[in-house]
Amino acid sequence: MNRLLQFSRLIDRINAGIGRFSIWLVLVVTLVSAANATSRYAFNLSSNALLEIQWYLFSAVFLFCSGYTLLRNEHVRIDLLSSRLTDRGRNWVDVVGLSLFLIPVAAMIVWMSWPHFVESWVHNEQSSNAGGLVRWPVRLLLPAGFALLGLQAISELIKRIAFLMGKGANPLASAADEEAGQ
Repeated sequence: MNRLLQFSRLIDRINAGIGRFSIWLVLVVTLVSAANATSRYAFNLSSNALLEIQWYLFSAVFLFCSGYTLLRNEHVRIDLLSSRLTDRGRNWVDVVGLSLFLIPVAAMIVWMSWPHFVESWVHNEQSSNAGGLVRWPVRLLLPAGFALLGLQAISELIKRIAFLMGKGANPLASAADEEAGQ
């Protein structure tokens, strides 16, 4: 279990670093969007490349931050039932959900999206819009983002199993609970 927890911490560090970097992309998207709107309305100049880079960057933020969101336990939950469960019960629900749903779906999306990226790369696919961008970078975002999410799901599964075996802290405890020593 110690080696698995070390592997989990490595995945956590990777997703934390990528997540913190990706948060800065929100600023870049905002600046590009403002520049695009300013050029369009103030100077009557429009650029498909600027529009597409906004879409690419927004996609990167969404996909690269999904693993980071799972790491921070800030993803959407349906607390109608889980809020009534014990810590062990909530962790068991997560073990089942991660094992049966999230990990297989993330793996399937990586598997199914990779050939689309490769084809785009090989053919140097370009946007159909005049002045648009090359498409392979945005096609790479899908398998990369879901690979990061799948890895984080594996990390979360390891931490929950460690907790259930009595060999780790409760991964569902909030930061406030941890600071208070609960």
